[in-house]
Amino acid sequence: MTVTGGKRMQKLSATTVPTPRTVYAARRAQLMRHLGKDGVALIPAAPEVLRNGDSHYPYRPDSDFYYLTGFAEPEAVAALVPGRRGGEYIVFCRPRDPSKEIWTGRRVGPAGVVQHYGADAAYDIARLDELLPELLKNRQRIFFSVGRRAEFDTRVTAWVNGLRAKARAGVHAPREFVDIEHCLHEQRLFKGKHEIATLRRAAQVSALAHVAAMRLCRPGMMEYELEAVFLHYFRRHNCVPSYNPIVGGGANACILHYNENNMPLSDGDLVLIDAGAEAEYYAGDITRTFPVNGRFSAAQREVYQVVLDAQYAAIAKVRPGNHWQDPHDAAVRVLTRGLIELGLLRGKPAQLIKSGAFRTFYMHRTGHWLGMDVHDAGAYKDGDEWRLLRPGMALTVEPGLYISAHIKGVPKRYWDIGIRIEDDVLVTREGCEVMTAEVPKEAAEIEALMAHGR
Repeated sequence: MTVTGGKRMQKLSATTVPTPRTVYAARRAQLMRHLGKDGVALIPAAPEVLRNGDSHYPYRPDSDFYYLTGFAEPEAVAALVPGRRGGEYIVFCRPRDPSKEIWTGRRVGPAGVVQHYGADAAYDIARLDELLPELLKNRQRIFFSVGRRAEFDTRVTAWVNGLRAKARAGVHAPREFVDIEHCLHEQRLFKGKHEIATLRRAAQVSALAHVAAMRLCRPGMMEYELEAVFLHYFRRHNCVPSYNPIVGGGANACILHYNENNMPLSDGDLVLIDAGAEAEYYAGDITRTFPVNGRFSAAQREVYQVVLDAQYAAIAKVRPGNHWQDPHDAAVRVLTRGLIELGLLRGKPAQLIKSGAFRTFYMHRTGHWLGMDVHDAGAYKDGDEWRLLRPGMALTVEPGLYISAHIKGVPKRYWDIGIRIEDDVLVTREGCEVMTAEVPKEAAEIEALMAHGR
């Protein structure tokens, strides 16, 4: 088994390479083969969301919609109709409107969707209820994300009921609603060459920010000051956060999804940072834990080494033919033995694992799929069995230990030590590639980097 990574960090350009139109066309063709000649797929864009008053959150397209279209505007619906003579790929979108574009930005418009995004035909979104039912005529199945958006579910039902009312005129309405996520998310699980390149870029930008944060960290800083380092590096390289950054100092590191990021960083504490850049809608996801003052205490180093050994053991299990569960099981074995050695658990490792005793200190899974969503699409099981890892899958590996002062029987020297170490890993034919290996994680390497930064 081969694990690759650890390349020297390189300066990145602030630009990204757009995904070629041919890539989106290939994705649509693959999905349409699954739909069959009697199926039709409907994929709506994500709606805009108000933040407050008349101010919206920054728009982020729906991952499924963008994966198939490359089109990043709201108020749109894509239809895939295999075998249709007038074109298989139809888009409904906002029309060009010079007066509105002055206020809210440029629109591509239907003609632009055909010209620039490869649609066979495109129409004003205002004509959706008028024209969409024509695409459903005499089709057996409609594939869409059933139950995700109630308003869209209602419209699909109305279109089908309208066709049923025309049965005496010889119109056949679809008889099946099929959740598109099963087939589409399985497709998204396996990353193509351009997706892998984009994931590597997200990983590298994320890595640059983590290294900078280690170098800049000082006792007395605020958590939000370290968060600002990430926001600076992400935007500097044309990225945005792929999720709300977690910057937890001291006891805050024991809160898994802490993101208030408003407390001071104290001398002698650790700080856990879970933050990743999103590049061209693909997520990076790195966690590192390091001493605020640049030097691990003896107790911190003991716990840190247990987590690091668990991560190495888990990564070693990321290879084709192993099950999804294998890295988690490997991490749990190492963590449980380590907890026994630290005096935090008593008993035999096998019995403690069977009883779940380790969950007092390690209560989450060891990873998740990674891609357009930070917790990306794809099933973790085939039926009742954990699925096999295969080349092209991307995942995180992130064991941790969270030793809250509130847990009974914990020696004071371990109070409020929260540690997680997370990397982004790609399954390859030979084994795996650690895409985020540019961020130090050996305790001595972290201390050396932080000393140099001072």
